[in-house]
Amino acid sequence: MEIYRHFSAEKVGGNAPAQYLCGMETKKRILFVCLGNICRSPAAEGILRHLIAEKGCADRLDVDSAGTYGGHRGDLPDPRMRRAASQRGYTLTHRARQVAEEDFERFDMIVVMDDMNYESLHRLAPSRAAAQKIFRMAEFCRHYPDRTYVPDPYYEGREGFELVLDMLEDGCREILAQLEQA
Repeated sequence: MEIYRHFSAEKVGGNAPAQYLCGMETKKRILFVCLGNICRSPAAEGILRHLIAEKGCADRLDVDSAGTYGGHRGDLPDPRMRRAASQRGYTLTHRARQVAEEDFERFDMIVVMDDMNYESLHRLAPSRAAAQKIFRMAEFCRHYPDRTYVPDPYYEGREGFELVLDMLEDGCREILAQLEQA
């Protein structure tokens, strides 16, 4: 499935994939979305930020996260997620915020964690073109073909947070791989 329809027009012929990512002419913006913006989406944001920093391309991609529910606005990610992410070398400092209609204008790609968020964003999208920016994170998870969504670990034990991080690492690596090939 060709998912980088928003990015492919800028590829410069002959560049190697990593060179393309670092050589993009305009900054690309990716937004991750879950329900409360305190577990899955800030973890995906932190993971992708870490991966692009390792490549030396943090100035070419802007990554953010938000939630469809605004009740945690201003909160740091869940302490259990911060702890699990920290053990893998990720620092999660994002403050929760709610998705706004303007996000469809600001971001090139919006990646949601489950079907409920997918449907909520489709209802919020101001146009069909804006709705085409919405993708499911599970579409990028190559090592979890049986999963159709990233589960919410909020009511799970430690294993739930570890599974979510495993899936998000897999998905974020695939997002970068596809971006490099765009």
